[in-house]
Amino acid sequence: MFAAEPLGNPATAGLRPMNHHRPVRVVCVTSGKGGVGKTNITVNLALALSLQNQRVMLLDADLGLANVDVILGLQPRYNLSHVFNQERTLDEVIVTGPNGIRIIPASSGIKHMAELTPAENAGIINAFSELNDSLDILLIDSAAGISDSVVSFSRASHDVIVVVCDEPASITDAYALIKLLSQEYDMVRFQILANRVATAQEGRELFNKLVRVSDRFLDVNLSFCGCIPEDPQLRKAVQAQRAVVEAFPSSRSTEAFHRLAAQIIGRWPMPRTASGYLQFFIERLIDPTFSPEEWAG
Repeated sequence: MFAAEPLGNPATAGLRPMNHHRPVRVVCVTSGKGGVGKTNITVNLALALSLQNQRVMLLDADLGLANVDVILGLQPRYNLSHVFNQERTLDEVIVTGPNGIRIIPASSGIKHMAELTPAENAGIINAFSELNDSLDILLIDSAAGISDSVVSFSRASHDVIVVVCDEPASITDAYALIKLLSQEYDMVRFQILANRVATAQEGRELFNKLVRVSDRFLDVNLSFCGCIPEDPQLRKAVQAQRAVVEAFPSSRSTEAFHRLAAQIIGRWPMPRTASGYLQFFIERLIDPTFSPEEWAG
């Protein structure tokens, strides 16, 4: 079984001095409720970022109900369960998707992988010390809800995108997720992405609903990072097991994904240091040019 290191204090444990040449931006895409289109958004955002000259890796962190490979019509031989069981290294399970995006697939239908403890999730995250890839952005497609894995991967990210759609359960569960991460783990910044909206105004109104509740009861900073429109061409792409950004490059949803990608690259502050839970993303991820000898010194 995967040997996880003890968590200790996530704000201080295992931290070492770093020489930050070009940190990798780590973005977690999550949601309070399943079925809101989170995985499809992550896949298309990864492709849009790669088409804007970013070196992208996509981690399927829905560890027990993986779907990234299904959405892209891939059939990986190995996945994160093989890493967890020490049967394969992280490098050995990586597959290449459209436009060269690197994908770390997870397992589907393996109950234990969906119920990892916080220490076991930290062990999965620690496996990133094995990576040799030079990256600009790591996108994490987390599970939905408030499980230990969602908390672990959200805390291990510089930016968290919470996907919501205009359904009462989606808004309520998104608020519950933000409340948990805020009150239990001191996270204060969240990006809100409205999905399956008819107009940009509808997306903004959806964001405002969430802000009105959070402003009353939480000390958080919610930012509206945009919306993805309801788009029949996106549904066609899903049925064809392709990213809409690749299958229908002129579609309304593709344009929205490119806008979001450009915003992340051009407007979101670049990470300067590893902070909080990020010490578990070891030196090759935070700074691939920093050698083990430098760490030892």
